[in-house]
Amino acid sequence: MNTQTNKLQSLLPRTLCYKPIVLSILAAFASATAFAEDTTTHIELPTVAVTGNPLGVGSDELVVPVSVLNGRELSLQRAATLGETLNGIPGVSATNFGPNSSRPVIRGLDAERVRMMQNGVGILDASSLSFDHAVAVDPLIIEQIDVVRGPAALLYGGSAVGGVVNAIDHRIPTEKLDGVMGRTEGRLGGPDSQSNLAAVIDAGNGQLAIHGDVYNRKTSDLDIPGFAVSRRKSEADGTPRENRGKLINSSAHNDGGALGASLTFDNGYIGTSFSAFNSNYGTVAEEAVRIDMQSQRWDIASEFTELGKLGFGNLIHRVKFRLAHTDYEHVELEDGEVGTTFKNRGVEGSFEASHANIGDLQGIVGFQFQNTNFEALGDEAFVPSNTTQSKALYIYEELPIASTDNKLKLSFGGRLGHTTVDASADAKFGPAQSNSFNPNSYALGGIYTFNENWSLASNLSHNERAPSYFELYANGAHIATGQFEVGNSDFEKERSNGIDAQLRWKDAQNSFSIGAYYTRFNNFIGLVNTGNEIEIEPGEFLPEAQFSTFAADFKGIEAEGRFNIANNLDLKLRGDYVRATYRDNGDALPRIAPLRLGAGLHYQKASFGARVDVLRAFNQNRTADNELATEGYTDVSALVTYKLPTKLNIELFAKANNLLNEEIREHTSFLKDIAPQGERSVLIGFRSDF
Repeated sequence: MNTQTNKLQSLLPRTLCYKPIVLSILAAFASATAFAEDTTTHIELPTVAVTGNPLGVGSDELVVPVSVLNGRELSLQRAATLGETLNGIPGVSATNFGPNSSRPVIRGLDAERVRMMQNGVGILDASSLSFDHAVAVDPLIIEQIDVVRGPAALLYGGSAVGGVVNAIDHRIPTEKLDGVMGRTEGRLGGPDSQSNLAAVIDAGNGQLAIHGDVYNRKTSDLDIPGFAVSRRKSEADGTPRENRGKLINSSAHNDGGALGASLTFDNGYIGTSFSAFNSNYGTVAEEAVRIDMQSQRWDIASEFTELGKLGFGNLIHRVKFRLAHTDYEHVELEDGEVGTTFKNRGVEGSFEASHANIGDLQGIVGFQFQNTNFEALGDEAFVPSNTTQSKALYIYEELPIASTDNKLKLSFGGRLGHTTVDASADAKFGPAQSNSFNPNSYALGGIYTFNENWSLASNLSHNERAPSYFELYANGAHIATGQFEVGNSDFEKERSNGIDAQLRWKDAQNSFSIGAYYTRFNNFIGLVNTGNEIEIEPGEFLPEAQFSTFAADFKGIEAEGRFNIANNLDLKLRGDYVRATYRDNGDALPRIAPLRLGAGLHYQKASFGARVDVLRAFNQNRTADNELATEGYTDVSALVTYKLPTKLNIELFAKANNLLNEEIREHTSFLKDIAPQGERSVLIGFRSDF
């Protein structure tokens, strides 16, 4: 036990504020390992997808398309960022601002239109403000990721018009636990010479359940196949092709931990958790700039079911409450000196009540609120300090209509919201400003089951989004994107209408789905280059980019399938395509992923597993003004796994990436022409649970 504790203590995070938490976790983990050798009890945490449907049905029964990544599959697919972890799921790409900062892009929409959540509550950071700002959550401690593809503004607010990414970490235990369970993961290698280790433990006595986790991740500058600067960029503007084989200033060091506890009952729980996240990483776009980021978060959550048995009659069946307070700050270090500081402090929460069935009708009503205070301090601050407050009432209902041979389930609901965005008076940005919006959304959908194999799902929605603080008030040089950004405080709500349809088939181990969507924006808020140049320092100019509104259409198709073609051998297929257009002139919007097609062979027999995956991204020649085309690539990866014959469930794996050693540049990235993906490499690791 002492040996295990000593090894784990070497991973102690550098932030002393939660050192007692980490020490408690390590001691408990070492004790739990010994305990695990004597027990035969195996406890599984729930992995049912509920994001996109508050009634808690599985993903096969959801009207909206939801992808779920959890358990062993998530462990084998983890990357340094959420964006890279999810990149390749049909409809999902990534912003790829270097290897350390990458948000998911869903159906061509990113930033404020993709709602980033942790356990159903928004992640309050600064990642939507700038592509070089990382999301304040590390994939190492996540147990499940749900991705809602398409409008989800009805339940999660206007910033979910593109979709939702919900990272679930079980830091607040939600079910009774009698015993001890946990997991560890570690890996070495890859193009960034990474070394990371995570430990998670849950323990309980049937009434009190405790959770703890700790992780540490360290990477070096990324090895790349060729020059950092693309041939196209060098030919277009004369930028020299330097730094062959290495992406300068792309190293990183992340660590963090959490401690949570719940009182669990037969019909519910109430719990709390504290977590800390730290990251120090290079921004790639500027060789002398690093970001030092910290985020501390308190969560409270509770849920109780079967309330009718407790004297509430037939009115309320279930209640659910979630609340998170976040204190986020990061500083941009220029040659080791503090340049600009970004702070975001706030609270977000929701209360949901599920009413008892009215005939066959079942549903929920909810109230959601958020209050955030954002500050940007320093020479490169391009937005004033501001406060955003929002609150909304929403309702979601489902009505199943069954017949002899098939059945139809209808869903419908609405959301009424109010948002205020206030900017403080500032010598740089001018007098105080205030804006108020009433974004309202509604949706109607259904899923029709033809038989036990085939079903058709469709959803119609109207979505409204209040402009963000930077779309309203930006006025300054944004060095990360190389533009002088200017907002517009006269913006009205962004409005869109969408339709989505999916044909699904499932037969035992085989499944297939294909879907199409169309989203029509009447006043899409986007950043448009004006053609002007602004002098930011004597002799130094940046192109001016103005936040403007215009009509835009997003349409696309997504498909994925899994087929058992032989004993222990599965064939996996996937593909997606999105086309985003200015409706007035038919021109392309910037940073839209090209057509992608993928296939893989996955073999698993007893303790041994192997797989080969191929993803073909085609050329993206449909570009916006001042945007270079991007060459396609073929990404081939391979994975081998072996489960050791021990009492503890320990699995070793080796993963080879970019086997063809191609120059991979993602068109969705601002840095695609100066920051390619990593070269051919091998990563080894282990995962264990008990």
